[in-house]
Amino acid sequence: MQFFSSDFKLGILGGGQLGKMMLYETRKWDIFTKVMDASPEAPCKIACNEFVEGSLMDFDTVYNFGKDVDVLTIEIENVNVDALEKLEDEGITVYPPTKTLRTIQNKATQKLFYTDHGIPTSPFTRFAYTSEIEDSISNGGLQLPFVWKSAQFGYDGQGVKVVRKMDDLKELPNVECIAEKLVDFKNELAVIVARSSEGEVKTYPVVEMEFHPEANQVEYVICPARIDDVVAEKAKAVALKVSEHMKHVGLLAVELFQTQNDEILVNEVAPRPHNSGHYSIEASYTNQFEQHIRAILGLPLGKTESKVAGIMVNLVGAEGHTGNVVYRNIETILGMDGVTPHIYGKKQTRPFRKMGHVTIVDEDMKRAREVAQKVKETIKVETNK
Repeated sequence: MQFFSSDFKLGILGGGQLGKMMLYETRKWDIFTKVMDASPEAPCKIACNEFVEGSLMDFDTVYNFGKDVDVLTIEIENVNVDALEKLEDEGITVYPPTKTLRTIQNKATQKLFYTDHGIPTSPFTRFAYTSEIEDSISNGGLQLPFVWKSAQFGYDGQGVKVVRKMDDLKELPNVECIAEKLVDFKNELAVIVARSSEGEVKTYPVVEMEFHPEANQVEYVICPARIDDVVAEKAKAVALKVSEHMKHVGLLAVELFQTQNDEILVNEVAPRPHNSGHYSIEASYTNQFEQHIRAILGLPLGKTESKVAGIMVNLVGAEGHTGNVVYRNIETILGMDGVTPHIYGKKQTRPFRKMGHVTIVDEDMKRAREVAQKVKETIKVETNK
């Protein structure tokens, strides 16, 4: 099939920053794109060939959107899978396949998938409703502390809470959920696996993630991870095993825990470009967004190695600021060597909302980490209060 400067149409469900960065690549290759998002101000709107405003969870909207595209992909998992399944049945190519999406969309199903396939993950209990947890604790079935996760629609620190005392349960929604054993980990790692529709598979280097203690969001992504080669190989092997059993096409970001005794446990996965791969735009031979396009179109996968050490700093809305965004001191960070800001195009900021990221590249990892710290302390995502 001819993809470039042709009648071929690529559909993308979701119009956020991940889609916008995917569109940098489709623009580069002149691939026609049609994007749908619920927001009329979605970051993708300015960069796609055709924009449709509509709900990603509505069956008819998703089905009608997908009918005239050749390949349909996603930039967010919260989409109507029944509509995708119907499109698949009618001959539309959907990547990741709906079977993969169904497994991943529900955190309980996802965890069961790991245990069924002998993939190491933390012990967990599944509940139909959060209200059942209290009984389980009273009967000794569940011990505090644990990590509560909403089974569906949780992302970016939403739908996740560490429960240390009974009172913590009060604020939680009464939904299907899981309670995971709290893992005593040394590092949080991630591996992005690319799998093409032709069956070619490549992994990116293992990255290390440093999290914000309150927002439960990644603050820094460091590539390569500062870990032993043996641990890195083990992490890649586990990620490849997940990828093999998931049978995804496109990217699969596998988030992992490295325990105190260097075991590797799968935390969760995302079947799309991912925050842990943003560093690749400046640091890798083939960035994750281009790789996703290559994979879903069955093109040869690009080289995944890094040219230089890369660190990504998330730009999130400052606490106490809601409204029209102002990026303070952005000129200062632009004056630093190897620093590239990416602004997502969201006009409204609110506390901890992802508004952009900054990549820092350097031959020397230690120096890159120092500059990243400086960037983090300098740039502020605020409003004109």
